[in-house]
Amino acid sequence: MQTIGAPSINASILPHLSRNLLLARVGWQSRLSSVHPLNQRGFGSSRNGEADRRGPTSPASSDSSTKSTTSSTSTSPSTSQSSIPSDWEENPNLNISAFSQLPSSTFGYNQHMIINSEFKEALRQILWQFRAPIRYAFAYGSGVFPQTASGSKSASIVHTQPSPAISSMQGGQGKMIDFIFGVSYTQHWHSLNLQQHRDHYSAIGSLGSSLASRVQDNYGAGVYFNPYVTVNGTLIKYGVVNLDTLCRDLSEWDTLYLAGRLQKPVKILRDDPRVRLANQINLISAVRTALLLLPSDFTEQQLYGTIAGLSYLGDPRMALPAENPNKVANIIKFQLPNFRRLYAPLIENLPNVAFHDPRCKSSDWMDDPDTDATLAQDMDPKRRGNMVRRLPRSFRSKLYFRYQSKFQIPQLEFNKMLEESDDQDPSRVKKQQGGVFDIRVANDRQEDLRVEVKKAIKSTVQWPSVTQSLKSIVTTGLVRSIRYAREKMDKYREGRTRGKGDRSNINGGEKKST
Repeated sequence: MQTIGAPSINASILPHLSRNLLLARVGWQSRLSSVHPLNQRGFGSSRNGEADRRGPTSPASSDSSTKSTTSSTSTSPSTSQSSIPSDWEENPNLNISAFSQLPSSTFGYNQHMIINSEFKEALRQILWQFRAPIRYAFAYGSGVFPQTASGSKSASIVHTQPSPAISSMQGGQGKMIDFIFGVSYTQHWHSLNLQQHRDHYSAIGSLGSSLASRVQDNYGAGVYFNPYVTVNGTLIKYGVVNLDTLCRDLSEWDTLYLAGRLQKPVKILRDDPRVRLANQINLISAVRTALLLLPSDFTEQQLYGTIAGLSYLGDPRMALPAENPNKVANIIKFQLPNFRRLYAPLIENLPNVAFHDPRCKSSDWMDDPDTDATLAQDMDPKRRGNMVRRLPRSFRSKLYFRYQSKFQIPQLEFNKMLEESDDQDPSRVKKQQGGVFDIRVANDRQEDLRVEVKKAIKSTVQWPSVTQSLKSIVTTGLVRSIRYAREKMDKYREGRTRGKGDRSNINGGEKKST
């Protein structure tokens, strides 16, 4: 039986969520919509915490691309239903199995992007062509979220017989659609998928599911990609990852490979409570890391550009002619409203940063791609030290080691400090407050702090990205690898030809020229 995750959020709920989370500081009083009750079973949960096993929902119950109507009579809602406990980050339980175990009933709604309902349904129908159980799935990339203006040239990838919704949303450009599938048991999944879709695999598939699972889990970033396969008449690429690997990267940033992808807008097609909790940790960690790289005053585009660029620092494709050099700038330019939906609720619940722009009082500013709102952050070393302390464990360790060398801290003293900051002992509930060392790190010269944070990011990203790329040659096969590399080089040349070259956001907060 196919396992289906939680249904996506109805578009009518999103304004209610935005209202609850965003009204506090900037007075978005006119962006208030009628409150629609949540499903009585609770969002995405079913009996005994099991995943929803129904078929695809009808378009009537799916997301809509239409804006919701504004109500002039709405008042500030009660926070009892959607309030998030202030201590939800203290020792989060990543072993939950039901959505009802999340910190609040609306926890993580910001992760769900609104897309055209027919397009979403077409994407979900693709998932139904896999008999192997998929616990969590999302679609991402330029095939789902445009990164160029309509009518721009694209690689000559043609779907054989796509649904009208896919053709319409892609404007006839025919771009391959990228998916990530989160699975519970790697070898079992590949065993079932090899029986059904042997043609999706390279020669490695002939050696069985045991080898495929070992290659997936033991090398690179823990993802097994099958590109250039046609499902439901649509050309797709899908990556398979174990849920434990995914949650670990989201919560600890041990590779930033998948965490980086989920720091940008994606369309979640099947949800999982454990992943949703881990991804919320990932998103708020991305905001904190970006704030450490940014000055006291900055714009939305600088913030989102810094976040979107984190996972590209150290990525070998950005140093080679294998990726559009304007990729980050294009993502922000064409997806600014989606970045707001993803991050504005988190920003509004952080004590040391706030929107500081009168344009945010406009009723439709959230959907306005031309508004580049300004923000301000508190540069107090103690507050910034708290941000350092709350960085993901694996990444924080790399930053600590860099500053151990810089501050010349004796090894015994450093080991004691690491032990005191250890988050792994479940018997101790620790308040994640910055200590003397965290404050000292945060109080470093801003330029020096940027350098050290970037180096820690590069050391996190570089080796997994290199080994994952090398692994993909084996899992993809030589012919498809050459095709993929050629198309990446075409994107690089197209980006150079367009000549914008606005890479300021990836460099950690340098102000854009006007």
